[in-house]
Order: sequence, then C-alpha cells, then structure tokens
Amino acid sequence: MWVTDECKTSFMEMKWKKVHRFIVFKIDEASWLVTVDKVDGPGEGYDELAASLPPDDCRCAVFDFDFVTTDNYKKSKIFFIAWVTKRIED
Repeated sequence: MWVTDECKTSFMEMKWKKVHRFIVFKIDEASWLVTVDKVDGPGEGYDELAASLPPDDCRCAVFDFDFVTTDNYKKSKIFFIAWVTKRIED
C-alpha cells in the first residue's frame, strides 16, 4: 500500500499548521494507493465530516478535535477514524 504526497502534505498541514479540521482518505483497490478524498472547507467540523462519509463504501479519516481541560487548558487531539460499511446484497 502506498500513500500519495498529497496525503502526507495535507496531514502535516493539519498537525503543525492547523490548516484543516479533517481529512478523508480513500484507498484505490486496483493500485492500493491511498489518496485524499476530501479536505474540510472553512468553518467545517465533525458534522460535515460525518456527512461526507459515503453510505456504501469504506474510508479512513483523521479529525483534529479541540477541547478545554478541567484545568482550563486548550488541548487538541487527532483521531483516526476507520469508516467501514456493511454492504447488504439482495
């Protein structure tokens, strides 16, 4: 399995520059190449991430979650999400 340079660049922008809130990745079954399927737009968050996941196909995503601790410190954690759907065949 291979990862495109766009995947690496987008993730580094998310991690270090805080440019993106989420990135959705797609795996091409023929070439086993991981590509960027969607990058968030301005002001998008978790609801937009959930809406962008297809109901009939698998995806991987990373989500940068900001929160405030009980000690009133601002923190951020990046979550990896594996989106797997169950295909029902007639």
